[in-house]
Amino acid sequence: MAVLAGCRVLSQAFRSQTNSLDGVCRLQDAINHAFGNKIHYVRSAAHGGVRQYSSDSKSGDDLIVRYLDGDDSGIVVFGLNRPKAKNAISKNLVNLMSEAVESVKKNNKVRTVVICSMVPGIFCAGADLKERAKMHQSEVGPFVTKARGLITELGNLPMPTIAAIDGAALGGGLEMALACDIRVASNSAKMGLVEAKLAIIPGAGGTQRLPRAIGVALAKELIFAARVVDGTEACKLGLVSHSVEQNKSGDAAYHRALELAREFNPQGPIAIRMAKLAINQGIEVDLKTGLAIEEACYAQVIPTKDRLEGLAAFKEKRPPRFKGE
Repeated sequence: MAVLAGCRVLSQAFRSQTNSLDGVCRLQDAINHAFGNKIHYVRSAAHGGVRQYSSDSKSGDDLIVRYLDGDDSGIVVFGLNRPKAKNAISKNLVNLMSEAVESVKKNNKVRTVVICSMVPGIFCAGADLKERAKMHQSEVGPFVTKARGLITELGNLPMPTIAAIDGAALGGGLEMALACDIRVASNSAKMGLVEAKLAIIPGAGGTQRLPRAIGVALAKELIFAARVVDGTEACKLGLVSHSVEQNKSGDAAYHRALELAREFNPQGPIAIRMAKLAINQGIEVDLKTGLAIEEACYAQVIPTKDRLEGLAAFKEKRPPRFKGE
C-alpha cells in the first residue's frame, strides 16, 4: 500500500508540470519524499548556467576538457593528462575533475560525457602514491573522502557517461570507470582493484560497484586476489560492455565510446535522463518500488514538447529535432 500511495504522490506531483531538463532534480526530490529513507540519494541537479561550447576547452594541464561541436555537439570529453604520473589521482586532478563534473552537471546542452586518457597505454594508475607518501596522516582521510565524493558525483551525473579504457585502469582508476554508466576497453587494456597488495581495500566505491557490475562472487575473487584482467576477459566478466582491438594510435576504445555517444545524441535528452534516473534508483529497491519510480519518471516525459516532436516526426517520416523541452 505504501508503494501505491507513493506512486500516486509522484504521478500527481508531475502530471500538471511543464517539463524540461530541470525536472530531473525535482523528480529526485519527489521520489525521496514519496519513499522516505528506502533509497539514499546524492543530488545531481540538471539545471543552472550554460557554458558555451568550444572544440577544445583547457581546464588545466592535468585534465583537458573538450566540448565537441558540429554533429558531435553535446558530447563532452574529459581527457586525463598526467603522463609522468600515469594519470594517477592527485589533489590537483581531483580538484580539476570536480570542477568539470560540476560544470557539465549544470549544463542542459550536454548529452554525453566521455572519460578517456590523453596518455597512450594508460587510463589511470589509481592513487598518486608518491604524493600520498608526502601527506601527513591527518591529510590522508580528507583527501580520500574528497576523491570518493568526486567519483560519487561522477556516478550521479544526470546524462550518460562512458569510460574509454585504452590502457591500464587500476585501483582508483578502475573505480572511476565503474562510476560511469558504460565502459569500453581495448582488448589489451589492464583492469583490476589491486588495493589488497598494499594492505588496504578499494575506498572509492569499488567494493560496491564491482559486485553490482559482475556479481558478488566474481567481485570478491578479483578483489581478494588483487587480480588484473585484460579487456577481452573484462568483457566476458561483464566488467566492460565492449572490448575492441587496439589500433596503431592507441585510442580504439575512445573511438568506440564516441560511436556510442553518437548513437545517444539524436535521442530525446529528457527521456535519456529520465531513463537513467529510473534505472539507477530502481535497481536498488524492490520491484514494486522500482515500478513506481519508473511511473514517476514516465510522467515527466508525457507533457514535454520533445514527446510531441517525436510523434510529429514519426508521422511526417523525418528525423526528430529534440530541444530538451
